[in-house]
Amino acid sequence: MTLRIGNASGFYGDRFDAMREMLTGGELDVLTGDYLAELTMLILGRDRLKDPGAGYARTFLRQLEECLGLAHERGVRIVANAGGLNPSGLADRTRELAERLGLPVRVAHVEGDDLTPGHPGALAAHAYLGGFGIAACLREGADVVVTGRVTDAALVTGPAAAHFGWSPTDHDRLAGAVVAGHVLECGTQATGGNYAFFSEGRHDLRRPGFPLAELHEDGTAVITKHPGTGGFVDVGTVTAQLLYETQGARYAGPDVTARLDTVRLTQDGPDRVRISGVHGEAPPPTLKVGLNRLGGFRNEVTFVLTGLDIEAKAALVREQMSPALAKAAHVDWDLVRTDRPDAGTEETASALLRLVVRDTNQEIVGRALSGAAVELALASYPGFHVLAPPGKGSPYGVFEDVYVPHGAVDHVAVLHDGRRVPVAPAQETAVLDHPPTPPLPEPLPEGPTRRAPLGLIAGARSGDKGGNANIGVWARTDEAWRWLAHTLTVDRLRELLPETRELNVVRHDLPHLRALNFVVEGILGEGVAAQYRFDPQAKALGEWLRSRHLDIPESLL
Repeated sequence: MTLRIGNASGFYGDRFDAMREMLTGGELDVLTGDYLAELTMLILGRDRLKDPGAGYARTFLRQLEECLGLAHERGVRIVANAGGLNPSGLADRTRELAERLGLPVRVAHVEGDDLTPGHPGALAAHAYLGGFGIAACLREGADVVVTGRVTDAALVTGPAAAHFGWSPTDHDRLAGAVVAGHVLECGTQATGGNYAFFSEGRHDLRRPGFPLAELHEDGTAVITKHPGTGGFVDVGTVTAQLLYETQGARYAGPDVTARLDTVRLTQDGPDRVRISGVHGEAPPPTLKVGLNRLGGFRNEVTFVLTGLDIEAKAALVREQMSPALAKAAHVDWDLVRTDRPDAGTEETASALLRLVVRDTNQEIVGRALSGAAVELALASYPGFHVLAPPGKGSPYGVFEDVYVPHGAVDHVAVLHDGRRVPVAPAQETAVLDHPPTPPLPEPLPEGPTRRAPLGLIAGARSGDKGGNANIGVWARTDEAWRWLAHTLTVDRLRELLPETRELNVVRHDLPHLRALNFVVEGILGEGVAAQYRFDPQAKALGEWLRSRHLDIPESLL
């Protein structure tokens, strides 16, 4: 008995017509949509400040207007976390839509994640719930289930638990579904999108199809996609997504802790990758709560420095701006040397000096900054100009993790007929600790090397977890893994990525995946919404690492 679960959204703003594509492209039992991220919760929180009836992903309703009849006709259930901060409001709007379309669709929702009243000063404080509220809704016949802040993988564990009758203590089965859910959650990243080896040109990546998982009762799964859609599914694309935004070998969630160091991936035919061997453990005794609050106001201006004396020009404008910045709480300057000597175009002869200012007082980052920058137009370095004048200053957010006991959350499934079904907290839990470090393979024998980019033999994918970033690096052959496991140490990573030198970096070894996962603590400051660095979500941190040169055995090149 196979359960086919597809995905039609990896974030709020993903491809609008993906829902129709997934419903018409092949067989499905359940279609999921992931609309939430740390930044999205902040955006929805600001929406709710303006309109208490808002706080959900409006795109989802527009997609349903086109596709709800199609899903009903084909018997496909829809499960999405598009409810955001207001799942009950979205459920009501969905019922109104179904009635207007003349469809006998049963709509349920999950609530209990909102802990904002208990966290004064937070714009939004939401616990990450598991999948058993979703399962309760589906078991009672819901056709559409909308949730607030559940874990991304819960969109898969919930339907799987309902379909196969799993209990909360079926840890291995639940862990297998968590891994499948983690692969599906970011949509086309599992089918060749954002893939390190995209330039090999073996597949059409102009419009990758969205992924689906064929789940089995024992918790194993096959990741695939609808026939004829773009992109591809192989061990590499699944490995890349499996490493995305993870931390240690223990991948903790409210339903189960999945052991990523037990995952085995095998090619099961064209565009088919089998996931097996996943071991699960009891979940930790606490639930993660994401706190979003307004941190203040932010503004930036980028000065263009062209030609000779780049360093001296940067020093001059910094000195000229310093009086206007004296009262600002946070001032960051970053000189980006995009210039080249004897350049053939003005643009390639220019460097960029980026100034970012933050403060709780909008006046300090707004009028004071813009006035000081504009007044330098005729009074600073030769060739003075900016990419755009600074504006009034915009609010920015701060993200923080806190943890509460399972029992602190009133997890409730609200059924289509209004009945409220409490979802019991996990009864069996286990405190997280670090698993034993697995043995490394034998190193490669000594031989000739060549200076070359790491990315010639290793893939990488990186992302954000609050203020931290992860960089997952994997090898595609056993020989490359033998070299990578011994070469890419924490110290070597710090050498290759100087921004990490003063930060705590933890390496996790995943031999079954021929992969290493590095967690770089604090590199993103107070999270993506704070826009702390040039790449605030660390999306390209892995690609920077792949571009760095080191001595690689010629036998691997």
